Amino acid sequence: MEPGYGTGRRKEAVARVRLVPGSGKWTINGRTLEEYFPSRLLQREVNSPIVLLKLEGKFDVVVLVDGGGTTGQAGAIRLGVARALNSIDRDANRIALKKAGFLTRDARVVERKKAGLHKARRAPQFSKR
Repeated sequence: MEPGYGTGRRKEAVARVRLVPGSGKWTINGRTLEEYFPSRLLQREVNSPIVLLKLEGKFDVVVLVDGGGTTGQAGAIRLGVARALNSIDRDANRIALKKAGFLTRDARVVERKKAGLHKARRAPQFSKR
């Protein structure tokens, strides 16, 4: 098995993911998966492409992620891991990853604030008198 590389983005977060054949050790910005994401939900989301392909314990994952919040970073890492797995073995992995929706970038971003409004859509309170 050869190493794989993938870049993932979500909201303002950007993750650069490297998969190296190994024992299943996660390193995110120099910290372990449990240290970086204490929430079990985010740990499961980040690991989901590997679990889907039944490759647990086959790759060490090295991630550099910056920008955004925890949820955005988790989504960016998930996309990066899926792209890295896709680059390793396109024939075997692509169909399952595509069907699960892991290769699609989530394009939703925060809507910009408009002039004359409090937020993107929140208008000032109307006063009749």
